[in-house]
Amino acid sequence: MTEPLSEPVSDALTKPLSENTADVIVVGAGPAGATTAYYLAKAGLDVLLLEKTAFPREKVCGDGLTPRATKQLVSMGIDISEEAGWLRNKGLRIIGGGVRLQLDWPELASYPDYGLVRKRDDFDEQLARQAQKAGARLYERCNVGAPILDDRTGRITGVHAKLGEEKKEVTFHAPLVVAADGNSTRISLAMGLHRREDRPMGVAVRTYFTSPRHDDDYLESWLELWDRRGPGEDRLLPGYGWIFGMGDGTSNVGLGILNSSKAFRELDWREVLKAWCASMPEDWGYTPENMTTPIRGAALPMAFNRQPHYTKGLLLVGDAGGLVNPFNGEGIAYAMESGQIAADVIVQAHSRQTPSQRELALQRYPKILKETYGGYYTLGRAFVKLIGNPKVMKIATQRGLTHPMLMRFTLKMLANLTDPSGGDAMDRIINGLSKVAPKA
Repeated sequence: MTEPLSEPVSDALTKPLSENTADVIVVGAGPAGATTAYYLAKAGLDVLLLEKTAFPREKVCGDGLTPRATKQLVSMGIDISEEAGWLRNKGLRIIGGGVRLQLDWPELASYPDYGLVRKRDDFDEQLARQAQKAGARLYERCNVGAPILDDRTGRITGVHAKLGEEKKEVTFHAPLVVAADGNSTRISLAMGLHRREDRPMGVAVRTYFTSPRHDDDYLESWLELWDRRGPGEDRLLPGYGWIFGMGDGTSNVGLGILNSSKAFRELDWREVLKAWCASMPEDWGYTPENMTTPIRGAALPMAFNRQPHYTKGLLLVGDAGGLVNPFNGEGIAYAMESGQIAADVIVQAHSRQTPSQRELALQRYPKILKETYGGYYTLGRAFVKLIGNPKVMKIATQRGLTHPMLMRFTLKMLANLTDPSGGDAMDRIINGLSKVAPKA
């Protein structure tokens, strides 16, 4: 039985809005939060978008965007032209097992046939400013702390925060709150939503180098990540390396690692990245003297690792809900897509006449997420277990990369790029597998 919204929440929907009161509070102005706020504001809702830092601000990321993310940017009206500072990429170059295979992004009705590259400090700010233009009220340097709960129902009705450099204590009130505060998601934890230990977790570590490879128009993925440090036999590690040209004189070079092995806990991944870069050709410039930023790392919460995605007035989007794709570690596309889905559900709930009707509409959000991604993420969890075995990974790279048709299928599967209807045989197979897999 669904829990009805409390009367104070119902009253809040009709009260005059004040500076610290809104229809919805969105905590976090990264891709998930900014997208959610954009679509809510565009629909006419009053939205508070609370960001703990000030733009521009750095985020650890590969900075490479697939056609899924590109589609979301187009839908938000972002200028993605080269003149506006975006670098387009044609596809993915895969290196492993002594093979170098270059695959173009598939031609589909549902997605563009190109991806993009943009540094996160600038990328996130563009999305946040777009949300502002749509009408969202953005507060930077707003560090959100504890939720405000209704004593009778336990529902979230706002948040406590510290605002500005002087850390002024303020409270914000709204009948609904969206947690878009990333993997750490303090607001979710305060509401009792903890990470599921049975779901995969990854880590990304990366840095930037000045390099003549900066204008590469393919994203480059190295499927074999060898640890060749010290004496003894070389070890194949459970992850992959990437090299993404930024178009500004630098390359983003990093590693994505899964937590599915003993090596994950044992190794210093910054040192592994340094050793991997040292094995590259010298003329690429991936040397200590060409490094422009320190090596930094971030967690990759995958495959719905925090649930439920809606409870007691709180909706989880992006990394807060563990929406990173377990196949390839991509997070931005799913952050933006979940933000759009959440906004649509909230808009529909806002139009309902009674608390129980609104609650019924809000309960759709986790169901839509599971219908959209659940089966695909289940396949991804199985994939993670397989490639966590070095022997399986070695066989896959040595044999799979020699079959271009198989690799085109793999690219579609890993990047989740298919037409839902009217696609080719590969699309039908991938869609069929995702449909029949359990939506956990």
